[in-house]
Amino acid sequence: MLFCSFQFFAFFAVVFVLYWLLRWQEARVWLLLIASYCFYASWNHWLALLIVVSTALDFAVARKIESSLSPRGRKVLLCISLTANLGLLAYFKYANFFLHSVEQALHAAGASASMPALKVILPIGISFYTFEAINYVVDVYLGRMKAERNLAHFMLFILFFPHLIAGPIVRARDFLPQIRRRKRWDWARLHLGMQYFLMGLFKKMAIADHMALFADPVFANPGQYNTGALWLGALAYTFQVYCDFSGYSDMALGAAHMLGYKLAQNFNMPYLSANISEFWRRWHISLSTWLRDYLFIPLGGSHGSQWKTCRNLVITMTLGGLWHGANWPFVVFGFIQGCWLSLHRLFRDFCRQRPYLRSLLESGPGTALRVALTFIAFALTLVIFRSTSVQAGFSMLKHMAFGHSGIGTPLHNRSFWYLFAVIAIAHLLGPRNLWKKIMDSFPAPVRGFAYASVLTLALLFAPESDRTFVYFQF
Repeated sequence: MLFCSFQFFAFFAVVFVLYWLLRWQEARVWLLLIASYCFYASWNHWLALLIVVSTALDFAVARKIESSLSPRGRKVLLCISLTANLGLLAYFKYANFFLHSVEQALHAAGASASMPALKVILPIGISFYTFEAINYVVDVYLGRMKAERNLAHFMLFILFFPHLIAGPIVRARDFLPQIRRRKRWDWARLHLGMQYFLMGLFKKMAIADHMALFADPVFANPGQYNTGALWLGALAYTFQVYCDFSGYSDMALGAAHMLGYKLAQNFNMPYLSANISEFWRRWHISLSTWLRDYLFIPLGGSHGSQWKTCRNLVITMTLGGLWHGANWPFVVFGFIQGCWLSLHRLFRDFCRQRPYLRSLLESGPGTALRVALTFIAFALTLVIFRSTSVQAGFSMLKHMAFGHSGIGTPLHNRSFWYLFAVIAIAHLLGPRNLWKKIMDSFPAPVRGFAYASVLTLALLFAPESDRTFVYFQF
């Protein structure tokens, strides 16, 4: 049930009307819980049941952790929860990847081996709700929050349909208090939610899905395209993955606001970042902060020697790459990001000892150069991320760097540059909050007409073939 489908619009309209007609808070909780279960069960009811069972286990374990007085017993219970959550994630998402990797390693060593392929259906969104369950149990274990006493409230925290499939990754200590808070009808909040949802819808249907028309053919067979087409395909995917995922996040935030809930911001104009560290503070913020708090800091964080800090960065980002999927290009992508972060850290320390160089880089032209270099560095690593294999990714990068003959893009480039102009204008207006100031200066009927126009343009410009969200596969 895609956010950009008429099926979802009908589903959300029914839930929205019933939700605000109900006067009892607990009745609203149960309505959202039932709606969220139906939302996921519309894809696969058995896997929806699996989420319910694993969620009930985490609820019981957290209660037991809080009531236990034995440090050893608390650790055992924490390990049970972590093993159950990571075990399900490993089985459904990584079992065949592991078996295939072992088979390839044995073949490379000269041994003859054939590993069985498991017939496993990957539960949509398992990476997201697994991390949410882990953050809850760990926070209860560390005493950062109290264990939830209401099973329905805890299940809604995991199953809440706006963030269930592709985030943002929600922290229990941020979301659970909102469930208990009384919700009141608020026109301003409804207006904000509609703005978020329409913005996300436009990003997805009018920009991301069109950029996919340029990127998909190139990455499907990069060897047949010339250098210009390869660069265009790489840039198109860079814009596609941003508009697709941030579009989903915006729609999730919008739907939540219309129901009286607030989800965490997941993107903050990442392509305006002046360095790779700043980029990862702006891109997929809920994942970046989760990796920082539950992986990088427990590994030692930035305490200790420079080498240990770089090691922790590489380990964290490599595992973050693996989180995206059971494929070596994702692992290599994460490893490269860890290396970028380590190099930036070393270069930053280098510049601190050279005030003239630092002031030069922080000047207007210097900042523009840093933004451009950061964008290009990320776009090039996305080539490996998107490619069917690591070898194909490096081969495409080689052809982009040293030239390659072949055919051009099958589509006229004019539409690509029109969409690029839309993205550039949005990035110029966004940081200064000019868009909000412009819209607020118009009367309500004009704003309503503008929102209707955005919806119409999104529907008109959407390609004929429906495209699922990129992050649904993760």
